[in-house]
Amino acid sequence: MDRIIGYIGRQAIDSTNHIIHLAAFSFCIIKQFFKPSRAGRTVVHHIALEQIYYTGVQALPILIPTSLLIGGTLIIQFSKISGQYELGKTVVILVLRELGPMLIAFLVILRSATVVTIEISQMNALNEIDAIEMAGLDPLRIICVPRIIGITVAVLGLYVVFAILSIIGGFFIIWAGTDIFLGNFLDQIGKAITPADMIVGIGKVLWFGITITITCLYHGLRKEKRITDIPVIASRAGIECFFYCLLINVLISTVYYL
Repeated sequence: MDRIIGYIGRQAIDSTNHIIHLAAFSFCIIKQFFKPSRAGRTVVHHIALEQIYYTGVQALPILIPTSLLIGGTLIIQFSKISGQYELGKTVVILVLRELGPMLIAFLVILRSATVVTIEISQMNALNEIDAIEMAGLDPLRIICVPRIIGITVAVLGLYVVFAILSIIGGFFIIWAGTDIFLGNFLDQIGKAITPADMIVGIGKVLWFGITITITCLYHGLRKEKRITDIPVIASRAGIECFFYCLLINVLISTVYYL
C-alpha cells in the first residue's frame, strides 16, 4: 500500500512539474511576439509559410473527402429522427461546435505534431539549436514563432473548409445521390447558425493549434536526448496533444453551455 501511495505521489509531482515547465515555456514563446526584432525576420516568414503549406494545403486531399462523407452521414442519420429545424440545428452543433474542431485537431496531430516533434528533436540531437544560438539568433524566435503562426493559421483554414464542405457539400451529395427529402435544409442551416457557434468553434481550433504546437516544440527542445529516443518522444508528444485538446474541448463546451 505504501508503494502504491508513493508511486501516485511521485507521478503527481512529476505531472505538476511538467505542467509548470510547459507553462513557463509557453510564456517565453508569447514574449517573443511582443519583442520587436529584425533578426531572422525573413527566415521566420519563410518557415511560417512552409508550415501553412504543409499543415493546411497538403492536408486538403484528406480533409475534403472526409468532410463530404461526415457531412452526408450526419444529414442521413439525423434526417430520420429530426424535423427540419432540429436537423439544421443538430448539424450546426456537431459540425461547428463539437465534431469539426476535434476532427481538425486529430488530423493535425497525426500529420504535423509528430513531424514537428521529430524535426526539432533531430535538430536538437545534432546540435543545430546550438549553432543557431552561436549565430546570434534566438532559437525561440527562429524555430518556435513561425511554427505557432503557421500551424494555427492552417488549423483555422482547415476548420473553415471542413465546416463549409461538410454542410453544403454533404447536402448536395444527399440531394444528388438519394431520394431523402430535405426540404429547405440550407435555409434552416442559415437560421440555425449563430455568432456564438462561430465563436466557440473558432476559439476551440485556435486554442488547439497553439496548444499542439507548443507541446510539440517543448518535447522537441528538451535537452539530453539521443536519436534513438526521438520516436518515443514523438509518440509521447502526440498523446499529450490529444489529451490537452480533449481537455480544452470539454472546458470550452462546459463554459458555453453553462
